[in-house]
Amino acid sequence: MNIYRRFTALISKALEYLEGVALVLIVAVAVLGIIVGFKYYRHTQETPQFCMSCHVMKEAFTEWYNSKHRGIICQKCHQLSILEQNQLLMAYVMQGKNSKFSQTHGREKPWTACRECHVNEATQGSITMKKAYGHARHVFIQKIDCKTCHQGSVHRFEPNESACQKCHRDNGVHGLGMEAFSCLKCHSYAEKTPSMVPKDRCIKCHTKIPTASPMAGLLCHQCHKPHGEIIPKSSSCVSECHQNETAVGQHALHLKKGLTCLDCHKAHTWVVGPVTAKNLCSRCHPYKDPGRFIY
Repeated sequence: MNIYRRFTALISKALEYLEGVALVLIVAVAVLGIIVGFKYYRHTQETPQFCMSCHVMKEAFTEWYNSKHRGIICQKCHQLSILEQNQLLMAYVMQGKNSKFSQTHGREKPWTACRECHVNEATQGSITMKKAYGHARHVFIQKIDCKTCHQGSVHRFEPNESACQKCHRDNGVHGLGMEAFSCLKCHSYAEKTPSMVPKDRCIKCHTKIPTASPMAGLLCHQCHKPHGEIIPKSSSCVSECHQNETAVGQHALHLKKGLTCLDCHKAHTWVVGPVTAKNLCSRCHPYKDPGRFIY
């Protein structure tokens, strides 16, 4: 009996010891699993070399390195959810590089990540919740995706200027030798642009326009409608800005005689001075001091 009791006691101690060892092993395996899992997660999320497990990266890497996104790792734009990561891992383990697992992180997911970094660009042109132009109008009001206007080709996301005509079919580029101009030649999408067509865009080409004339403070497209009537008529002058002038001094009399604004006022100079008046007024009547015209 004593031998039996000693044997059972020994077995009990051995089991207690094994239970302790098993518990330690379980904890060790769990900790090791957490560490390995965390390192694997960091590797998949923060290490571009992970992408090389499946992709031939030479061309893409070269384009990425030469692009404006060279400071951003692959996973910032090519994102995978936890579920997708594990599905991809299992597919790779089971099938290797020949896996047919459907993936969205290639040409779809990057477009959804644009706004995370390009907030300033996306809000360009915002005025109010219902009034905006430029990026803000296209992105937030019209809900247009980035890929609709930007063409993505191996880490290059240049504006797709042909995409404008898909929506703006009636807004052809104005004439006078500018028919071949692209939309972005005039329309600005810069972050701090005060207008969709900044004046400096016009005067870069139209260098002979006076910069100190009475209407120099106006934007060019307030008179010249690029997608409509490029050369303004006298009726536009009166209807849009100068209603009061028609009742001042001799203006009303001249208008009744059939003259128009542009018969006397020359675009971009406008003021009729003594030198101009001597040739201009004498076509209809003897010269009179233009300073007395407003009385």
